[in-house]
Order: sequence, then structure tokens, then C-alpha cells
Amino acid sequence: MKIKNLFLLFLLVFSSGLLPAQTYDLLIKGGRLIDPKNNIDGVMDIAITDGKIARVASSINASDARKTIPAQGLLVTPGLIDIHGHVFHGTQPNHYLSDGLIAVPPDGFTFRVGVTTIVDCGGPGWKNFDTFKKNIIDASKTRVLAFMNIVGEGMRGGAWEQNTGDMDAKLSAMVAQQNRQHVVGFKVAHYGSRDWIPIDRAVEAGNIAKMPVIVDFGGSTQFEPLSIRELFFERLRPGDIYTHTYAELNGARETIVDRETRQFQPFVLEAQKRGIIFDVGYGGASFELRQAIPAIAAGLYPNTISTDLHAGSMNAAMKNMLNVMTTFMALDMELPKVISASTWEPAQVIQRTELGHLSEGAIADLAILRVREGDFGVWDRTGQKVETNQRLECEMTIKDGNIVYDFNGMAAQEIIQ
Repeated sequence: MKIKNLFLLFLLVFSSGLLPAQTYDLLIKGGRLIDPKNNIDGVMDIAITDGKIARVASSINASDARKTIPAQGLLVTPGLIDIHGHVFHGTQPNHYLSDGLIAVPPDGFTFRVGVTTIVDCGGPGWKNFDTFKKNIIDASKTRVLAFMNIVGEGMRGGAWEQNTGDMDAKLSAMVAQQNRQHVVGFKVAHYGSRDWIPIDRAVEAGNIAKMPVIVDFGGSTQFEPLSIRELFFERLRPGDIYTHTYAELNGARETIVDRETRQFQPFVLEAQKRGIIFDVGYGGASFELRQAIPAIAAGLYPNTISTDLHAGSMNAAMKNMLNVMTTFMALDMELPKVISASTWEPAQVIQRTELGHLSEGAIADLAILRVREGDFGVWDRTGQKVETNQRLECEMTIKDGNIVYDFNGMAAQEIIQ
């Protein structure tokens, strides 16, 4: 009889709403929240419901959430956005970064380092975009976007990327417009002749589709490199992107720090003020400290931090997004600026401003990071090294409100003794 009465009492209390309602699906509590769009840098709680940011406040009651993640001593940031990766993975022979084996499947290399959105940078062209969408975009949990290559065959390397007859601005723009949900712009890369044909065709496509162009400039040491001054001030538009900013490429391009005098070229800062976006695109051979150190000393910080992720770069000096971010921290770029260049800035550059921030109502993409203290080193492909006492590590990644990576089991709070 007592059990029956208790049961009836429970039903009465539950039906009358006297039990506390759990308003939120997930609560991240007590972390240092860095949200550059909203100028937040401080200890805050953040609540998530139905895949969206429900509330950001200095204190949110843990009893209001179904699950609470303790984030004391950790960084909480928007999900990282890598605008230069190569994830058009496939098994086709002689296909390089376009449906080939050098590209990597995104889900294996994104969530584990806090990246929730990656942009394939030039893998697909208009001829094979459907294959890219079916095999990569539709099959991935990571949000995958694309800069379409101005070459119809995509980034197949070699002679394919020298074929100006396959650089069709109108067809590229048409496919981009048909796939505007996934395409963010156009890519030029690896072109070896001394003319402006691929740049001009890509900009034409960009004008038609109203999208930016990203340029991997210089592809041959046989000719005197084209002028980057002309590129910045006469060929590209404000909002267009110069990737591999801190590369030397063995003389295949004019560098931002003169290779002979080792002096920074000040007109590059004027180009940045004009609106040219300077992207890291670290890669396997596209970042050198002897470019980065004097450029940063002169004030040329990157607008966007990115990896140029592929099978060749991930096991070399680049490694992953967090290592590239750690590199710029080691070069005295302030942490909030590093976070901004990895979240809100790239979101604006690729015209996806629904991403890269933690405003109430925004998509709940988050990275929970640890700043590890210790003795570390970052190095480049030439063997030059910078020592640092901090390194970024990923503790948890949340995409669309779902925990997709949990390094130390913060969400699994039951401890077996």
C-alpha cells in the first residue's frame, strides 16, 4: 500500500510540474569562452538545445541540463574552420588530390583536433564535383565545403593543371551556383607558365558567381616569377585569398620577404589593408619560419589559419590544425587572435557567417581545448625550430550539438573503481 501511495504521489508531482524541468540538452560549464564575433573572452557557461546555442551566461544551473561537461581550466571556442584542406579522397590512379590517394577522408582528421568545418581547396572541378559531393560531402559527418578548381578536371596535378583549355569560367560558375550550399569559391594552383590565364579565368568565375578566389601562386622555377604586387593590386579583388603566405617554394614565386635581402616587402601590408586575405595553408612545403618570423615582426599576421591537410603534410612539420595554431602562438600571436583566425575570420572569408561563433541561436559547433604547459618545439620543412612552452590539445569536439570527439571521456562521468 505504501508503494502504491508513493507511486501516486510521484505521478501527482510530475504531472503538476513541480519536478525541475531540464531545459538544455548539454551544458558546458566553467570554461574560458573565446568568441571573437561577440567580443567574449572570459569564464562563461554555454547551454545547447536541439543543435543550437540556447544560452550563454556567467552561470547556468547544472540541474537545468540533461548532461553537464565540466570545462574548468579549458578553452571553449567555436568549432574550428580549416579553409585549406584536401579531402577529396579516392582510389583513382594518377589523380593526386582529386579523387586520389594523397587526399585524406575528412572525418579521420578533423574532429580529433576541434575542426568541425573543412574546405577542400581545389580538389574538385566542374567535371567531377558530383563525385566529390556523393563520395565526400554526403558521406561525411564533418561539414565539408569546397573551393572548386578552375581546372575542370580538378587538382589532378601535372599536365592537367597546365591545360588552359580546361579552365572554363562560365561552366565553373554554373556548377558553383548549382551547388551554392557547398561551394564557397574558386581555386588556382600549380600553374607553371608565365601568364595570368588561370587567375583571370578564376576571377571571372568569381564575378559571375559572386564568390572569392583562392590562389596558390607560382608553379615553376623555369621562369622569372610573376609580380605579387600586380597580383594583389591589379588582378585580385578585395576578399580574394592568397594562400601559402609564408612559403618560399624554391624560387617558384616572388616572396613576401625578399629571399636575397631578407627584408619584408611593405606593399604586402598595403595589400592586406586593401582587403586581400592572407591565408597560412601550411602544407608539406609551403611554410618557412624565415618568411614567417620577419613578416610577423613587420605586422603581417595571417587573416586565416589553415593546414593544407593531405597525406604528405600531416606526418611532416604541419601535423594538424592545432599544431599550426600552436606555431603562431609560439611566434607571439595572441591566443584570442589565433582563435579568431581559426573561427570567425574564415567564416567571413568563405561567406558562411552562420558558422564560427557562439551567439544564442547559432549552430552549436564547439571545440573544447587544453593549453598544455611544458617544453615543446615547432619546426618547418627546412629544419628550423622555435621552442615554446604551450601547446594546444583537443579535449572535446561538438558539432550540431552532438559530441563527436571526447579525448578523456569528459561526457562519460561514471567512474569504475
